[in-house]
Amino acid sequence: MESEAVHIFREVAGEFEKPVILFSGGKDSIVMLHLALKAFAPAPVPFTLLHVDTGHNFPEVLDYRDRAVARHGLRLHVASVQEYIDAGTLRERPDGVRNPLQTVPLTEAIQNLKFDAVFGGGRRDEEKARAKERVFSLRDEFSQWDPRRQRPELWQLYNGRHAPGEHVRVFPLSNWTELDVWQYIARENIELPEIYFAHEREVFLRGGMWLAPGEWGGPAAHERAEKRLVRYRTVGDMSCTGAVDSDATTLDAVITEIAASRLTERGATRADDKMSEAAMEDRKREGYF
Repeated sequence: MESEAVHIFREVAGEFEKPVILFSGGKDSIVMLHLALKAFAPAPVPFTLLHVDTGHNFPEVLDYRDRAVARHGLRLHVASVQEYIDAGTLRERPDGVRNPLQTVPLTEAIQNLKFDAVFGGGRRDEEKARAKERVFSLRDEFSQWDPRRQRPELWQLYNGRHAPGEHVRVFPLSNWTELDVWQYIARENIELPEIYFAHEREVFLRGGMWLAPGEWGGPAAHERAEKRLVRYRTVGDMSCTGAVDSDATTLDAVITEIAASRLTERGATRADDKMSEAAMEDRKREGYF
């Protein structure tokens, strides 16, 4: 799987003019950056990084993001959801969830900065809409995804052809599972934000998930905050990313826990994916990852 991902990075470098890596400081984007560093070592990574900042990100993850950028001497573009809200281009949702608001800043950053290939850390095992997508996923001039325009990828032959204004989303980890990611992190001894390991944190229960309190609107008057030993399987907007009860403080303990789990990380901890049966696919059609 590592060889396949390295091959994909090199294919994109040779085929596209201005690729970019989506980098949030989450585990999948961290593994993706690690693979990119391997693909071009000892030369520097020939791509810039892009992060869509909702304004409700976990501080630990943002700190890690900035340290990684400085450590490897990379260039980071930040598209801010808060700036769009302040300008009146986007409106805050009543529930405070900002994940669905990322689409406009993301697509405009791609168009304005003229990126023609965008690396994402999406994996097929995460969600059924992502399972439909190829490694090279064509997006039209409006950054929209049409499942009917999927191209065959036999024998690891990737078709990056696109018209002016279109771009290709690229998923080097598409064939990986959550367990694969964690086993690779352990093998490569990759540093992660501490939020991925069990720690005592103030949380409150909403919709069957333990959410972190914040300015976004929680807890409500009828919700009670309490301290619990938890960790995060995936990280995103604080308003819709739930923690799981866990005592896994080491990589080995996390791997054991994931191997025994029968729920996908997004299915267990992402409220924005539960808004409807087709929530993710609807957002992907509009331009989301």
